[in-house]
Amino acid sequence: MPYYVYVILCKDGSFYTGYTSDVDSRMKLHMSGRGARYTRIHKPKRLVYTEEFASRKEAMKRERKLKTMNHKQKKELTKLRARSKR
Repeated sequence: MPYYVYVILCKDGSFYTGYTSDVDSRMKLHMSGRGARYTRIHKPKRLVYTEEFASRKEAMKRERKLKTMNHKQKKELTKLRARSKR
């Protein structure tokens, strides 16, 4: 079963990073205010980045790396991903 790391852009301009095995259902939880404490306080706007991994361990490792990135670095990461999808 694949796991995903995802980044959500919040309405205040901040980013939330997490991992899951089902991005769609996790986003529904975040949007309803039941996904994470952070997204209850900083309302989610939209999903801006996802990465797929073969294992939970790999996804968690990548999530930890993304969480150490500053705001500017996360913004660049999401821009790069948007350009590569064109």
